[in-house]
Amino acid sequence: MNISLTEDLKSFVDARVKARGYSTTSEYMRELVRRDEEQAKVERLRALIQEGLDSPLLPADFDVSGHLKATIASHRAKTGTTPPQ
Repeated sequence: MNISLTEDLKSFVDARVKARGYSTTSEYMRELVRRDEEQAKVERLRALIQEGLDSPLLPADFDVSGHLKATIASHRAKTGTTPPQ
């Protein structure tokens, strides 16, 4: 992969590589991509948290275990699978 930079950006990148102790420009660029990837994960997690906060609350007496068992039983009935032995 090749990246074209203006002279100003190239000078900035070279200075950051030197100041932060990176061995190569590629090492610096990989770190930037990793940080961007991590930021995307954080944004996704925040969106999921907000989705959860915005969703309706379950009643206090909701039977989670019973609901899961019924869902699993329904899935097994539809697919013809049996519980592991």
